[in-house]
Amino acid sequence: MKILVLNSGSSSVKYQLYDGDTTLDEGTVERVTDHDAALAEVTQRLDLSGLDGVGHRVVHGGGLFSEPALVTDGVVAAIRHLIPLAPLHNPANLAGIEVARKLLPGVPQVAVFDTAFHRTLPEEAATYAIDKELADWHAVRRYGFHGTSHAYVSRRTAALLGRPLETVNTITLHLGNGASACAVEGGRSVATSMGLTPLEGLVMGTRSGDVDPGVLIYLARNAGMSIDDLDNMLNHRSGLLGLAGVGDMREVLSRRAAGDRATALALAVYCRRIKEYVGAYYAVLGRLDAIAFTAGVGERAAVVRAESLAGLSRLGIEIDTERNERVEEGIISPDGAPVAVFVVPTDEELEIATQARGVIASARGEERD
Repeated sequence: MKILVLNSGSSSVKYQLYDGDTTLDEGTVERVTDHDAALAEVTQRLDLSGLDGVGHRVVHGGGLFSEPALVTDGVVAAIRHLIPLAPLHNPANLAGIEVARKLLPGVPQVAVFDTAFHRTLPEEAATYAIDKELADWHAVRRYGFHGTSHAYVSRRTAALLGRPLETVNTITLHLGNGASACAVEGGRSVATSMGLTPLEGLVMGTRSGDVDPGVLIYLARNAGMSIDDLDNMLNHRSGLLGLAGVGDMREVLSRRAAGDRATALALAVYCRRIKEYVGAYYAVLGRLDAIAFTAGVGERAAVVRAESLAGLSRLGIEIDTERNERVEEGIISPDGAPVAVFVVPTDEELEIATQARGVIASARGEERD
């Protein structure tokens, strides 16, 4: 099938056109102020003859979507209803869907949700220990994110092992400006580090990850910080940026190599948090076959990979230094290691295209029946 994948953000629209798994064209429209104009530009740039469908990235599917969905008026209304859970992302994702439906009438549109992969979390993993009635009323639970990446990488890792996905237990580490860990048991997400929002979990470029909620109460009472102040701090002035004054891992590593103490501490905090999640998810899974590093930092920062897994040899987790320094995709653990460690470049757009194809094929089958 010929599938157009759209990732509509508030200030940019990324697109990729596939024929099967082959990329025909790709690009980005920057400085978007009008999604009508941006998507009109995309359709003008591309040869969309014979287009079978459009796959849209949607960040938050809440408790309503456990799988990709063929877009209908009802689906559009549901995504709009979920805006309070993702006020920075869902409005732009929704705008892309609505404009594409107008520009490409009759072409099936499929919404693919970042959160859907994590709808297999067991109840005890998704539940926060707060007042149940309050949580239920406001839909407060762990949703998880980066689902398309974790799905793709866990499946690709099983392929690299030469084993069926349903037999493989993997910890996937999506390390970019945003970062998350996921325990994948036989292809199903059973634990993930991001929660109600993409703020929880690992240390990120500008986001704090895990923090004692009492810290926020303390700062509100003693530093006079408002809800908006705390929101801004946790999302935009924390993580590597908050610790070291720079949020880009390349700069962190460069400054640390030059002897800068702040970046050395920032990297130590970053890698320790990853190690803590690896240990916790190993315990959750009970048996671990592989660990996979992915996304910008995970794919390119050999130092981060090495330091995050240092000292875990008694758990069967080791890294081969030479392999770690030179690999682009493949194994970086020694031959015969009980737990295989991989670098697996993610391809979220291909995953969206794959999921969209599945929905469209199913819909065509139903129509034929």
